[in-house]
Amino acid sequence: MRILALDHGSARCGVAVSDPTGTLATPLGAVERPDTKRGLAALARLVEEQGAERVLVGLPLTMRGEEGEQAQRARTFAERLERRVSVPVELHDERLTTRLAERTGGEGDADSRAAAHLLDSYLARTRAGTPE
Repeated sequence: MRILALDHGSARCGVAVSDPTGTLATPLGAVERPDTKRGLAALARLVEEQGAERVLVGLPLTMRGEEGEQAQRARTFAERLERRVSVPVELHDERLTTRLAERTGGEGDADSRAAAHLLDSYLARTRAGTPE
């Protein structure tokens, strides 16, 4: 199953996609201003172009696992995106993905590398059969 992962931010949204086997996560280019009509349209196009069967949106929980203002913004964004695409949109804990992306470096921008780390985490949990 091909999954598109998003690391939502108000200025940019990092994007990564899995291979069809759900093994590898590859960063793509970030989408600017994802909360705008143009940004949402660009993300909906990516879902179609990549053949994604699911969209994963990072849920920024606190280190104690609680939701704050950022998490509510991610939930609102996910709800708006879900109305624009024909595949399920799911939230997944994204704690430490941005820090990990900054520390490890690699190809693409930091936002999309964070989305790739988010997707790697999700894929690992899915393979292991670990509940959310």
